Amino acid sequence: MAERFDVVIVGAGMAGASLAAELAGKASVLLLEAEDRPGYHATGRSAAFWTESYGGEIVLPLTAASGPALRALGVLKPRGALTLGREDQRGQVEAFVRKFASAGISISLEGRDDLALRVPGLLPDWTVGAWEPDCCDIDVAALHQHYLAAAARGGAELWCRARLTSAATDAHGWRIDLADGRSALCRVLVNAAGAWADEVAILAGAKPLGIAPLRRTIVQLRTAPDAPDNLPLVLDIAERFYFKPEAGRLWLSPHDEVPSPPGDAAPDELAIATAIDRFGQVVDWQVEQVERKWAGLRSFAPDRLPVYGFDPGTPGFFWCAGQGGFGIQTAPAAARLAASLLLGEGAGEVDPAPYLPGRFA
Repeated sequence: MAERFDVVIVGAGMAGASLAAELAGKASVLLLEAEDRPGYHATGRSAAFWTESYGGEIVLPLTAASGPALRALGVLKPRGALTLGREDQRGQVEAFVRKFASAGISISLEGRDDLALRVPGLLPDWTVGAWEPDCCDIDVAALHQHYLAAAARGGAELWCRARLTSAATDAHGWRIDLADGRSALCRVLVNAAGAWADEVAILAGAKPLGIAPLRRTIVQLRTAPDAPDNLPLVLDIAERFYFKPEAGRLWLSPHDEVPSPPGDAAPDELAIATAIDRFGQVVDWQVEQVERKWAGLRSFAPDRLPVYGFDPGTPGFFWCAGQGGFGIQTAPAAARLAASLLLGEGAGEVDPAPYLPGRFA
């Protein structure tokens, strides 16, 4: 006989786990994970950082509102972020600083001498930068485990190896069926399936929103000199690379966004070569060895904003998807916002209007 829950959440990555933690104790919750363990895909492959400019002005309210919770949980490590530009990009960097300074972010324009102090071996082409002192690394695994544990303490159940095969409604709500033969009943079905969000919508009879999985490649390098621990997160104003230190090594990405089908993303050798070539155009360091390489899928809605709220055309179907590359840094506030919408508790600290799925109707 199928068990009954108030809410079934499809996907136990950061989005699903954080929402389950917010709902547990207020509703009976079942969290479904298709893989052997939660967080195998995007959550477990993120080189996450918390920086308020990332994602743009409309994502900023979620990022800013998440900062206090992330600090209280002890999952942030101060890093600082430096966005670099060449002289012919000075106008872009200056506009970037003006835009986010006017939004209340701590950000300042820096010249060549400041940049050289922050990034040893910086090549002379890089003459202007935007400095964000509040940027922090995020301990993704610790944050994810916190939410899974909080959900369990609140009574939420977690089913792994639970791949959704069908979802149908009747007068009493949803019946969901899994590939292993298990079933469950619920009042609200939450789509927190990341790269599979549109596929889940189709299974449930809802209109897909065009949420696109994009592959991002990351490589861990051993360099000479070793990457200093006080090196900031270094980004390119043209979004062609970013890198940061990690335990004496360097994590580097070509900032690629390659359309990919949902699945177990694999690193692309051309992307790795591109990343290393671009890194060689930034500093005079030697790359001694590629030690690790991996890729993850970041999922974006057509307007590159997350989607939180009930589907306007499918009663009882709730979206928690399209978090792109900022889903981890916004997780606390996004989960609170989604839970308030799902429970009908009214608006909280963040205006939900920009993120509602009805904007695609």
